[in-house]
Amino acid sequence: MRFIFLFFLLFCTTLVEAQQMNNQRLYELIKKNADTIDGLEGRWQFIYKKMPMLCVTDQKNNRMRIITPITTSDKLDKDLLLDTLTANFHSALDVKYAISDSILWSIYVHPLKELTPQEVESAIVQVYSAAATFGTTFSSTKLLFGGNRLEEENTTPSFKEDNQIQKF
Repeated sequence: MRFIFLFFLLFCTTLVEAQQMNNQRLYELIKKNADTIDGLEGRWQFIYKKMPMLCVTDQKNNRMRIITPITTSDKLDKDLLLDTLTANFHSALDVKYAISDSILWSIYVHPLKELTPQEVESAIVQVYSAAATFGTTFSSTKLLFGGNRLEEENTTPSFKEDNQIQKF
């Protein structure tokens, strides 16, 4: 009987944590972390550590973005673009670098309802970090996912006919 009660209590605690994110909760989390915030529901401009950011939501389609501009895309040469794409694989983690309307952005995209408060706070920090480290470490956190193993191991990937990568 104790086991069933303990299981039920643990299950209920999990349900409370899994509450769905919405615009009001998201606004409160951004307000808690930002230096300033302004805007309308589902479209907020805010400042985090002196960096301007924008959060846009679409509740109907269950989407959310937190973005910050980095530079105009005409300032990106081939090598810098290659470094940026490589960072999207290794060091940008949950944030990605993306170009839209001739601007390079640091961008975090996630389904809105499934967001947790911890993910929102992490997203803000990662968007900031990816923008702040652009051109140097291109990183959103201190974690480096996978490194650049192919170059370190001096191996070359090749594609089999079934599109699987094989290392030689």
